[in-house]
Amino acid sequence: MNKMTKLLLAVGLMMTATLAMAHPGHGEQVSNGFLSGLLHPMMGLDHLLAMGAIGFWSIRQNTTMKRGTPLFVVGGMIAGASLAWAGVSLAGVETGIAMSVLLVGVLIATLAKLPTAVGGTLVALFMVAHGYAHGTEMTQGSSLLLYMAGFVVATLAITFSGRGLGTMMLKADNRITRALGGVVAIIGGVLAAG
Repeated sequence: MNKMTKLLLAVGLMMTATLAMAHPGHGEQVSNGFLSGLLHPMMGLDHLLAMGAIGFWSIRQNTTMKRGTPLFVVGGMIAGASLAWAGVSLAGVETGIAMSVLLVGVLIATLAKLPTAVGGTLVALFMVAHGYAHGTEMTQGSSLLLYMAGFVVATLAITFSGRGLGTMMLKADNRITRALGGVVAIIGGVLAAG
């Protein structure tokens, strides 16, 4: 199997998990929290698209931004989840999640290159909304550390899958990349409107 086939297979399996599980509350069958945290980012198209698209977009950024993106993603996720666990109320989280998908799609479609300070801040803010959602949906009685470890592993896997696809697309016609970004942006717009 070549790299592209493996990557497409991995993305397909993640999408299948999304369709099969349909963003459940992860039930009491997962008592330790790790599996619950691991599965949660893969349960919603919004999470998959945002994290994968951020990884995809980061490949065309400057070296510092490219290397720092996984840290910005995880840092934002942990910050958002921590806010939820601390009982801080954030308004518009679902809208923020949908807008992150839309805006990352626009960044891809326009082949936008941002300075690290701007790009890193934007990525971290996007992920605060996603992390907050993960934090509020943690199964009661789960180990906080195991749940967090699970969603960090899943988040990195999705982000690096996006980076892998982005790396392969560097050699492709930019119109394909722009079209993919447009599709992501449209899906984000639909999510924001719904």
